[in-house]
Formats: sequence, structure tokens, C-alpha cells
Amino acid sequence: MAHPISIGRSFDLSGRTALVTGGSRGLGKAMARGLAEAGADILIASRHEAELVAAVADIGQGLPSRVQLVVTDLGRRGEVERLATQAVEAMGQIDILLDDAAMFPTMPLAQLTDEIWDQTLQVNLTACLELAQALAPGMIERRWGRIIHVSSVSARVAGPEQLAYAVTKAAACAMIRGLALELGPHGITANAILPGPFLTDMPAKLSEQYRRAVGERTMLGRWGQPSELAGLAVLLASDAGSYITGAELVVDGGLTARL
Repeated sequence: MAHPISIGRSFDLSGRTALVTGGSRGLGKAMARGLAEAGADILIASRHEAELVAAVADIGQGLPSRVQLVVTDLGRRGEVERLATQAVEAMGQIDILLDDAAMFPTMPLAQLTDEIWDQTLQVNLTACLELAQALAPGMIERRWGRIIHVSSVSARVAGPEQLAYAVTKAAACAMIRGLALELGPHGITANAILPGPFLTDMPAKLSEQYRRAVGERTMLGRWGQPSELAGLAVLLASDAGSYITGAELVVDGGLTARL
């Protein structure tokens, strides 16, 4: 009987390549750093070139991993195909797709325009589907791949003035289940991470009173740090998580587990 791979080695991502959208800051940057620390080569993508340049230096600091960038606007049709092509050209192949790019419009229903709705749907959902469509054939050929989508606890619980965001995040979970079903026979896993309150740029749009109330409502009594999501990203991207697929993993300090 063959011995299973050791626990330590099962988290090793050496020789793997990852594309992280929204990787220039916040949770995307923290997870990209975690994947790089596990040995993966990283390509980060976002709209913000200056932030990308700074993030490349931070993510790769002290590590042997290659870290590169692509400036792209996933809110524009046609950009996804260009990103996928550039990613493969730059890295040789993409083994891990981590979707973190997102729009977070906050407004009452009466102010939610068609333009904002369509843009949120494009960035938070359609672009993720298109990237999976573009990169899955290579994963199928290699019979190994990981698709990780950063959804949100907003997919399960309502927040004030977050309708468009919540709808796209809930739909993304359904998309992940469908991808897991279709791609599983080819050795590819697909999972969703549902973060709760993390201290990133997005909460800055919410009132201080609301932020305080949310932090106090978690079982840990605080907001999370972006680095606290990196370990889960590594688990799902590595052989250590090879039997996890079609899952929605909540990381919210116990926010949604209490009445």
C-alpha cells in the first residue's frame, strides 16, 4: 500500500502557478503572499498599476517565487480573454485561479441604476466565469487545477444597502458548485471562501457605528486581519485540500454562527 504524501509536503505549492485577481491589496494581496510563501509563482491582476507594482515587491519579498503583474479592468468586456492569454504567456500555465476582484456598491434600492447593476455583475460574477472557461482547458489537460472564488457572508445574510453585491456573491457560490461538478472528474477542485468582517478598504465605505457593531457581534469580538485568510487559500490551492470541492467555507470570526 502506497504511503500518502506527508502533511508538510502536501501544502507545498512549488512548481505551481497562480493567477490572483484583485491581488494588489486587501484579501487578494494577503492570499497571494500566502500562496507565494507556500512556493507558488504568482501573477496578480487589478486596475491599479501603482498598487500592483508595490504589491509585487511586498508579495515577493524574501521569497524565491516569481511574482508578476498584469493591469486589467475586469469590468470591461474583452479584458478577461486578454488577461487569460497574458497570464499563460507570462507564467507558462495557470494551475490556480483565485478570484478576489470585486465591486462593492453601497446604496439604497432607489439609487441602484442599471449601469451599477450591470458593472457589479460583470466584475463579481461574469468575469469569474469567463476566466474559468479560459483557463479550465489547460487544467483539464494537466488533470490538476484549483479554482477558488472569494464570495462573502453577504451571500447568506443581508447587509444595509448591499443588494447588488450580495446577489452576485450568492450567485458565485452557485457557479462554484456547478464548476465543481463539471470539472471534478478532471482532477480540478472549485471552492468558495465566504469572508466576514475583514479590515480592508471595503469597510471604509461603511459607517463607524456599523463597523463597531459588526465587530462586537462576532464571537471573537473583532474584525479579521487579511493575513488570517491566507492559510485557507493555501489549503484549498494545495494537495492538502485535494478532497475539498464544491464547498462554501465561512471565515467570519463566528459572525453568522450566533443568533
